[in-house]
Amino acid sequence: MDRRSFTFSALGAMAAIPLGGRAMAAGYPSRTIEMIVPYSAGGGTDLVARAFADIANETLPKAIGVVNRTGGGGAVGLTGIARARPNGYTIGLGTAEITMLPHMGMASFKATDFTAIAQLNADPSAITVKADAPWQTLEEFVAHAKENPGTVRIGNSGTGAIWHLAAEAFGKDAGATFNHIPFEGAAPAVTSLLGGHIEAVSVSPAEVSNFVAAGELRMLGVMADERVGAFPEVPTFREQGIDLTVGTWRGVLVPNGLPDDALAVLREVAATAGQSEAFKAQLAKMNLNHAYMDADAFQAKIAAQDEFFGELMGELGMAR
Repeated sequence: MDRRSFTFSALGAMAAIPLGGRAMAAGYPSRTIEMIVPYSAGGGTDLVARAFADIANETLPKAIGVVNRTGGGGAVGLTGIARARPNGYTIGLGTAEITMLPHMGMASFKATDFTAIAQLNADPSAITVKADAPWQTLEEFVAHAKENPGTVRIGNSGTGAIWHLAAEAFGKDAGATFNHIPFEGAAPAVTSLLGGHIEAVSVSPAEVSNFVAAGELRMLGVMADERVGAFPEVPTFREQGIDLTVGTWRGVLVPNGLPDDALAVLREVAATAGQSEAFKAQLAKMNLNHAYMDADAFQAKIAAQDEFFGELMGELGMAR
């Protein structure tokens, strides 16, 4: 794998799996399930979680309630998932940060502390600026940063989070020095950009899509192998001379040690809701990419990404 290529491919869509009475017969769930989202409301992770919960709640006898636990670039919420009582009543919408934060000494958990249920989504990073900014292209933005080292502020979703890493990798490959500004999620970073407090954000296209469509923000480039379908006019980084692809994944995770009956229920619900046309439609409305992956494939991917990011952090001088 190219050391600078860390987007994530999804498996092909599978046929929806109907819920069976065998797993439900054990009486799980008998009360509300809490789904922890480790980032602020309104960001991509939060939107995926709420869309999934809406669909899953049509099948489950008890509802999934979404709770935002922010802090530490996702470390607070992810720790809450990993350290929850393994009874199936606390689950989470995890992100690629479970394979990154531990390598930087920013979390007490390890990627191996989570059991995979299903991946639901994957999105690339994008560099976005205000519509009235003087830079029309990524080349102009980089040139300005080189002329003014350390003064161009790029907002991310928290120190050590994937969008921070995306901006760090961008600066390294472009030969520019940026001032990386952490926020408790993508939504507050975008709000700061709109207010003119920073010059750019490195979050996903979906997290800026409404403001780009409204003419308030301008996307300069996406860190993807191909152009994003919702924004066909925005070139990739590779098209603009920077061979860099960075993205995140989002999926349902639980702490290790869940009873087999609870795991079976959650995986059947995730397979049904996560591959449903209704869920796909909700993601499409928000310009979020549907990328379902079942438990076994998702667990293998987490292990591979854990090894990959450990090496990458060392290369970037971010490992501890």
